[in-house]
Amino acid sequence: MDALDVSRWQFGITTVYHFILVPLTIGLAPLIAVMQTMWVVTGKDHWYRLTKFFGKLFLINFALGVATGIVQEFQFGMNWSEYSRFVGDVFGAPLALEGLVAFFLESTFLGLWIFGWGRLPKLVHLATIWLVAIGVNASAYFIITANSFMQHPVGAVYNPETGRAELTSIWELLTNNTALAAFPHVVAGAFLTAGTFVAGVGGWWMVRSMRKSKEATEPEVAKKHEETARTMFRPVTILALWVMVASGIGLAITGDIQGKLMFEQQPMKMASAESLCHTETGADFSILTVGTQNNCESITQLIKIPGLTSFLADGTFDSTVEGVTEIQARYEEMYGPGNYKPNLFVTYWTFRAMIGWAAGSALLAVVGLWMTRGGRVPDKKWFGWLSIAVIPTPFLGNSAGWVFTEMGRQPWVVAPNPTGVDMIRLTVDQGVSNHSPWTVWVSLITFTVVYGALAVVWFTLIRRYTVEGPLEHDAHPPGDDHDEPEEPGKPEQLSFAY
Repeated sequence: MDALDVSRWQFGITTVYHFILVPLTIGLAPLIAVMQTMWVVTGKDHWYRLTKFFGKLFLINFALGVATGIVQEFQFGMNWSEYSRFVGDVFGAPLALEGLVAFFLESTFLGLWIFGWGRLPKLVHLATIWLVAIGVNASAYFIITANSFMQHPVGAVYNPETGRAELTSIWELLTNNTALAAFPHVVAGAFLTAGTFVAGVGGWWMVRSMRKSKEATEPEVAKKHEETARTMFRPVTILALWVMVASGIGLAITGDIQGKLMFEQQPMKMASAESLCHTETGADFSILTVGTQNNCESITQLIKIPGLTSFLADGTFDSTVEGVTEIQARYEEMYGPGNYKPNLFVTYWTFRAMIGWAAGSALLAVVGLWMTRGGRVPDKKWFGWLSIAVIPTPFLGNSAGWVFTEMGRQPWVVAPNPTGVDMIRLTVDQGVSNHSPWTVWVSLITFTVVYGALAVVWFTLIRRYTVEGPLEHDAHPPGDDHDEPEEPGKPEQLSFAY
């Protein structure tokens, strides 16, 4: 492989590693804020324990997310210097805002939240976690704004003297309709991920507590475990299950909006999502095919939904969707000779994986709401294992969605705007740095090994503290006397200083 191929592999691997952690951070912060709000409003100790418990898991995920995310922006200078030279004036603006505004907001108030237990008044301390939740979502918006410029450049002009894109309107950049469509979709996916995580952990602990209650020989112990399942894990599981339902609906709506916008801005990506090789009227959506997508003549559709691809494109079942072959010919006339087709095998199957993995969360939502109906507290071992088994599915679905989004844009690193900015376009091979392949191989292997080690650390810590559960010393929240600052050094105040 040449330097271009190795650079693409490195950026893809590190991005997928990093994005495993991102959705959980975005979605879990607001859920923890809700849990703490429930404790402040109701005064019930179990919401305090849940806040501390899921807060610990959040901190592990946040720390590993920061560690894996730092490398992402450095790669633009290391491996993609020509891309950075071309769009640096524009692309750097949202990245700077993400660092200066969003990241400082979330990191500063996260520190206050961690060390403010018992030191800050309850309402002030509650405000810190809500500001963290706002910060992580603002961070997501600025990153999506940067990515959306690559999908649909706006707010800039091409300077032929310097051969660079130059920012003309930060407002147009921040209000890019591609970003406005992508952000709610990403947030809905994050809430589905966090909801599934909380429901999975809560469901598993609910079943575990009920089974401990039945196995206990002492009535007091049995009553304690049953009360834990009923008053602590059942409410948080139900909360998370309803978050999953709402976010699932949100994903469907925002995904439909994104699909129709994609049809207008990147018709090649829409065609590649179906491996639609030739223009069709009333294009079907295939659920299963046999053959090699990259060889258009060898695809056989086994299961298909009539007209659905046309509906996804513009809302009607009999509209005409341009095929890959016709778009390729049109792009050659517009942009010169070259291969403007993405890898159809990857785009076809990642699009279906994105949708298919969401079925895991849907299954848990339906089964979980049924099992907890009418005040019931499930004790079936299979439900506990189902709750745990489903947790990875939204992570995989989010990753598949991003792979589709980025691979479907190929061969462009900055896709041309079909209706707006002229000459702001760049192919991947034009954006790569002039390095020797072995130089990039060294960094690729290094990052892969380091990220692999971090993945093991992340999983080990998440598993350890999930199995450990809420700690006994978190059973007694600060009382009214904690509303004023206290003397430092008490164990409860240091419970987050791992």
